[in-house]
Amino acid sequence: MIISTFVRYIERIPTMKDLIKRLHDDLAFKLNCGFLVSDHVPSESSYSRLITKLEESDILEKEQEKVVLQAIAEGFITDDTVAIDATHFEARDQAQPKEEKPKSEPQKRGRKSKDERDGWLKEQAETEANLPLYDRKIVYQLDVPQPNYVPKFPKTLNGA
Repeated sequence: MIISTFVRYIERIPTMKDLIKRLHDDLAFKLNCGFLVSDHVPSESSYSRLITKLEESDILEKEQEKVVLQAIAEGFITDDTVAIDATHFEARDQAQPKEEKPKSEPQKRGRKSKDERDGWLKEQAETEANLPLYDRKIVYQLDVPQPNYVPKFPKTLNGA
């Protein structure tokens, strides 16, 4: 499991879910990660527990120290000072920091405060007053007297 966790970073597999899917789908990848063909692929929770245990212990630091000392002894590293650069690997599992927004007073959906509602009612009254008579609601048209309009009917064909 530890090997597959490191291979995940090297292969740039973004999430544990993708790693598990690839372990299920790709037999060669599974074998390269140290699993046997008959081995069961661990779940996401198993990987989570492993990472938690690795973070709590200092075993990785000790192993890194052993590897560096072995590299110095074999002549791969010739300097006394060793700097390790991990910028090649991106931190993908860490959650993005959330910006805290100030909490506003909860309002019921579609409701306005009394001041806003009064202003809105005034606007509605003004727009209603500016409408021509034929665009107004029928309730407002009932009180208006009708003009003295007498339609002229065309004369019939008989001349009557």
